[in-house]
Amino acid sequence: MTNKEIARAFADLAAIMELHDENPFKIKSYQNAYITLRKLDTPLETMSKADMDAVKGIGKSTSEKIIELLQKGDMQAFRQYADKTPAGVVDMLHIKGFGPKKIQAVWKELGIETVGELLYACNENRLIELHGFGKKTQDEIRKNTEYYLKSRNKVHWAVAEEMTEGVLKHIQSKLPNAKIEKVGELRRLMPVVEKIELLVVGVDSLLQIFDNQTLTLIKENENSYFAKTEDNFPVIIYTCAIEDFGSKVFKYSASRPFLDSFVKHTVRKDSDGEGVDFKHLTTEQAVFDKAHLPFIPAELRENETIIDLAKANKLPNLIHLGDIKGVIHTHTTWSDGLHSTREMAETAQRLGYQYIGISDHSKAAFYANGLKEDRIEAQWQEIDQLNSEFFNFKILKSIECDILNDGSLDYGDDILRGFDFVIASVHTNLKMNEEKATARLIKAIENPFTHILGHPTGRLLLSREGYPIDHRKVIDACAANHVAIELNANPYRLDLDWTWIPYARERGVLISINPDAHSTTGISDIRYGVLTARKGGLDTEGCLNARTLTHFYEFLDGKK
Repeated sequence: MTNKEIARAFADLAAIMELHDENPFKIKSYQNAYITLRKLDTPLETMSKADMDAVKGIGKSTSEKIIELLQKGDMQAFRQYADKTPAGVVDMLHIKGFGPKKIQAVWKELGIETVGELLYACNENRLIELHGFGKKTQDEIRKNTEYYLKSRNKVHWAVAEEMTEGVLKHIQSKLPNAKIEKVGELRRLMPVVEKIELLVVGVDSLLQIFDNQTLTLIKENENSYFAKTEDNFPVIIYTCAIEDFGSKVFKYSASRPFLDSFVKHTVRKDSDGEGVDFKHLTTEQAVFDKAHLPFIPAELRENETIIDLAKANKLPNLIHLGDIKGVIHTHTTWSDGLHSTREMAETAQRLGYQYIGISDHSKAAFYANGLKEDRIEAQWQEIDQLNSEFFNFKILKSIECDILNDGSLDYGDDILRGFDFVIASVHTNLKMNEEKATARLIKAIENPFTHILGHPTGRLLLSREGYPIDHRKVIDACAANHVAIELNANPYRLDLDWTWIPYARERGVLISINPDAHSTTGISDIRYGVLTARKGGLDTEGCLNARTLTHFYEFLDGKK
């Protein structure tokens, strides 16, 4: 271990001790050790214990821990605290500008135990209400948390897209005439991306694009370059001749299982027993034409089932963002949103939508300023007044109603029947086994006032797997009770997972692509939900909020 690595270990020890309100004098001594050790020129691994003891600022206790580090790679003192601290909370100690006292506040007061939950809480404005926090502090924590997640080499699709745009802009500034195409996981719309992949056409060398800032070259192969961004995120850049563009963009935009199945199902033998040659094709369409298949969009090139649909001419007519007519699931200042009902509605109308559902939190979500019964009537009066002012636009009275531990909703029937529609979601007691979680959801689905099941597993991508459920039983229950399932469009959720969309549609269950917006800008997250829905093969017929307001009401009436 280097001196700086050892010093960092003492900084971590001081931080985790402060997290647990330990002796401030001991904490200060370890903080001082961090400062002393990182400035020490002589490698600690070459020093005897006596030499260490002689260094001002180290002392006997510190030198013993240094030797323990050098011999075992960690410290028992740190481990005893780490063992009683959620691993995700320990990770937070490495987020720049997020000290132990603030970590302790979000952990103890908000129950946040992972970095991903922290980022999601920032996006839902949960930190603002904590003592010692504010919007400026929350924004800074959000920025530093996003950077921390990027540096771990696995990011949400939305983050990867943003990084890729920066890389593209850089390459195009160096090679203004080059043709560049996004490929790989990004083009297939995978919810989580491990690397940026690009195809550059008709360029002999790319060495001029590597500046050791925006892009740093790691390794060069015959037709590919391995690099990293300034945030240390992996980048692979493939090259090819213009006449090979179609062949290569097809190859690099498909998963390995899809490619294997494509060869197995579509390569025909000619009279000489030779396989069909898919090389030297200038367009992707030419690849499918040669295979006698209709064009399969890149987002569907994940497994062999889509090839069977293509052969049967049953490919779905995928939904587009412009097909969405209404904004379902939004939060306002009535609970934990940043903007008023008027601001959310005006933004939705300006974006071209026909209606918006105001779905603030219910009373059980006290941490999110959930609405008690007396406040609901006041909110309804405000919505009625606003609706009298709008032309060709409608605000619907909704609620994101908490599913309690036993599966019941946290309002009585007399309150629930007053809403235009109800989204039922789990927010608390997430540590359930599959049997408990499934039964809890099904009971909520069977409630006659439930119209939409919200984020069905409660997952947060890259940070919380979500509670295990029997998806088939839950979807079957939705089918039996005329309940739609939310595809939560927040890029940190994307829950329902795209892999379950085909089964939901097979059972006749509608998918509602909901932004779960906590601000006016959050409405635009619908785009991420649409992209994920496309990956699951969703068409407009299967999307609840692709319906006009009149047809949306027909769905609600069908529940009565």
